[in-house]
This record gives sequence, structure tokens and C-alpha cells, in this order.
Amino acid sequence: MNSTKAHIAALSLLDRAFIAITDEELAALVAGLPEDHLSAVKRIAGVRDDTPAADQEGSNGELVAAVREAAHKGRVNGDLHRLGVVLSDACLAQCIEKLGDNADFPSEEDLQGVIPDLVETHGVGVVRLMLASTVVGEAPASATIVGMLKTDEAVKLPPLDLKPLAPLLPPKHDDAERQALKAQRKERKAQEQAAAKLRREQVARAKNRA
Repeated sequence: MNSTKAHIAALSLLDRAFIAITDEELAALVAGLPEDHLSAVKRIAGVRDDTPAADQEGSNGELVAAVREAAHKGRVNGDLHRLGVVLSDACLAQCIEKLGDNADFPSEEDLQGVIPDLVETHGVGVVRLMLASTVVGEAPASATIVGMLKTDEAVKLPPLDLKPLAPLLPPKHDDAERQALKAQRKERKAQEQAAAKLRREQVARAKNRA
């Protein structure tokens, strides 16, 4: 797999991690961010950074929605990755601390050993964001992490919930009227074409007689 395809695949995993995290998890994560991280998230999501403290609780819902929208649109301009990095920074810091000397090149066993504590502290949604963000950042253990996000029961991403196509709506009461009008227009056009053909034939016969 070339680097471009690998990067697209990594972004897809991070996108799925954002889809998988619940609104409650994301709201709690946003609410617990330090001030500089919160400002960065707002800036990336295009949200004003001057909300009064009294309004903060109500604004968190709007910020969560803005974060999701920015993440959804952010594959091309890098906002998806930036949001993942900022939001999961504390989780990554704890992961590195717990891995210790193995932090640079952790094995699957190393990661499996620290993930339960990370999930307990941050929640599985945040841990998935952290892991997927490191893959986009081309961490040395990316191949291992990709495998875990696909198969490890502790952190694997749920399958995408593809919404079925909406069923066709029953015909409205005025559909019959529209169909009748359409039929009338079609008949009128046919009559006009027939009349035009008849005129052409009459002109041709008159020329022949002359």
C-alpha cells in the first residue's frame, strides 16, 4: 500500500472513531479540556471563543455538533486529524507514560496491557480517537494499532451503521392531477406535431401540382 492509500485508510479509521464516539462522551471530553485545548478545538470547529461561563453548559451541545461537522468535512484540510490530536492529547500522554520505555515501539501486548486503564479513565470512545489519530500521524506502531482497531475486543471500531435508503413515499393526493396534466400536455404536443406534419404535406402537394 502506497503512502497516499495508507493515509486515506488512516483518515477513514479516524472518521469512524468520531462516528463511534457518543455525544455524551464527546460533550464530557470537551467539558474537561484545559483552556488552551478548548480554544484550539473551537478555532478548528469555527466556534467563537467568547462564550460566557454561565452559558457554557448549553454551548457544549452546539460545540459538539460543530466538532462533528468539522471532523466530517476535515479530511482534506487536516481538521479531522487536528481535532483528533487535540481531543485525545491527555489520553495519549497517559498512554505514553504507562508504556514507559516501550512507548516508541510498543507491541500489541504492550498496548493491550495499558488500554484497560486508559478506557477506565477516558472512555473507549476517546481511546479510539487517540489510537486512530496516532495512525494518521504515522506512528511506528501504526500497523499494530490498525489491527487492534479492527479486531481487538477492547477497542475495535463498530461497523458503520449504514442507513437504509428511505422508502418511497406513497403518492400524494395531487399526484393524479399532475399526471392528468402531464397526459394532457403530451396529447396536445402530439396534436400540434400532427397538425404541423399535415401542413407540410399540404404544402408539398401544392408545390407538386404547380
